[in-house]
Amino acid sequence: MPATGSSRESKSQTEAKSKSPSEPKARPRPEAKPRPTAKAKPTVSIAKPSVPKEAALAFAKIEAEIEALPAGDLEIVNVDIPRAVAIAIGAAPHLHALRGEITGQLPRFPIRCVDEIATYAMAAWFAHLLALPATSEKQLAALLEEAAPLRADLLVAAEALAHKGLLDRKSVAAIREGHGNLDTANDLVALSALFAREWDGVHQKTTVEWSEVQRASELGPEILVALGARDQPGVKAPNPADPAQRRQRAFTLFVRAYEECRRAVSYLRWHQDDAEEIAPSLRTNRGPRSSSTAEREDAVSTVDLPAPAEPAAPGKVAADK
Repeated sequence: MPATGSSRESKSQTEAKSKSPSEPKARPRPEAKPRPTAKAKPTVSIAKPSVPKEAALAFAKIEAEIEALPAGDLEIVNVDIPRAVAIAIGAAPHLHALRGEITGQLPRFPIRCVDEIATYAMAAWFAHLLALPATSEKQLAALLEEAAPLRADLLVAAEALAHKGLLDRKSVAAIREGHGNLDTANDLVALSALFAREWDGVHQKTTVEWSEVQRASELGPEILVALGARDQPGVKAPNPADPAQRRQRAFTLFVRAYEECRRAVSYLRWHQDDAEEIAPSLRTNRGPRSSSTAEREDAVSTVDLPAPAEPAAPGKVAADK
């Protein structure tokens, strides 16, 4: 039966609708990009000073080098030696890991500074112990009685800060493993270095007082002296010398070698911006200071030396006058 006019018209309208362009689809909203989070500040490794015999052996190894330094060419001891040693001992493995890059990119660099940085640090540590006043066995009991709660308080606080990423967890865990009087002494030095190094960032987040940080740095060496750390059987006794000047000489070799290492790391890791985490400055925070005191100390600072034109051996690096 032929289609009627009305049916043909209805069919054409249906076809026209099917051929008409479809309505534009709404564009999906772009997903919101997450806001970039602040980059976490890397924590600095701190290590305990060496056991007394290792320190004595290190001193004996470079004693001739220490004695050869001219008396008029010595650095001012303007850092806390125990804390500085803990920083350098912690940095030593990281420096050794960069040895290949240093020799490859800086062929004139005095690589002995890297190879012997732990020796220089331990020798300075032993020279510091030699310069301290004698402590009797009777005083040892009182020192240990003071040390036990101080170590416990600092360690608990350090673990809380490490849990929040504000102190190096491995360093704190290594301190926790210590036991015995010798470890107590070295633990106090390491804890003092940990807190002093990050004091600006943690002092408002802990109940630890700066006086406790400072006392830990003093108490540790005092205990070592009382334990007879200066008398090591089988190790050559140091030559007779003025204790204070011998400490200054050993410190000079140590700090110059370490600063050479810092210059090399700064060059190699410039773009990574992590040189301060690999080889931190030995000038840890000294706690609350008046502005006049800070200005005087900064004026005589010789630890953060400017880079020399050519690398030189540790005993020959000229001080900044």
